[in-house]
Amino acid sequence: MREGRTVYDNIKKVLSWTLPTNAGEAMTIVVALLFGLAMPITPIQILWINLVTAVTLGLALAFEPTEVATMRRPPRARDESLLDGALVWHIVLVSALFLAGVYGVYAYAIDRGYSLDLARTLSVNALVVLEIFHLYFIRNIHDTNLSWAAVRGTPVVWAVTGAIVAAQFAITYVPVLQRVLGTAAVSVEDGVLVVCWARLFFAILEVEKQMRFRLTLARSSARGVA
Repeated sequence: MREGRTVYDNIKKVLSWTLPTNAGEAMTIVVALLFGLAMPITPIQILWINLVTAVTLGLALAFEPTEVATMRRPPRARDESLLDGALVWHIVLVSALFLAGVYGVYAYAIDRGYSLDLARTLSVNALVVLEIFHLYFIRNIHDTNLSWAAVRGTPVVWAVTGAIVAAQFAITYVPVLQRVLGTAAVSVEDGVLVVCWARLFFAILEVEKQMRFRLTLARSSARGVA
């Protein structure tokens, strides 16, 4: 029973990570096409993210261990859907935050007079960093992430994160990869800005989750009293 719940949770985590991130990537392109804007991320950069980044980060969730309170949860309904209302809302919320993050970083770069290549490089890195932070958030779908045990991750998660960070540094600073992907070197200050936005993104998601948990608990208590 414990292993069955773990497998079910990990399938749900993969979906909860993959669907919103893919929707966020798609929305950045759709918005640019609808409003006739310059692409904040080029097609080859999207291909890089999907082939190198998104796949590896998503697969890391398949190796997640059992969450602490798994066996203390009541049984789920047999007809419960993986794509429930909470997941649909999560997709909408994360997609909107991804869209705001990518275009916010892109607008910041253009406003400062950066080249189009540099603005797009910041956008690509912002999207990848957001995906990494989203991975750490989605690892605990039934509990808080505000503890060292929740944040520290597993060896697989750390290995995948390290590999992705190294890959992003490579496409950002290695001349050959810069020419292939149309990227440019990013300053330390701008790199810190990208990470700070990702931390804000993580905080917004955690606050939303805690509010949702409290609302669910209040509804359960109200039913118990009734």
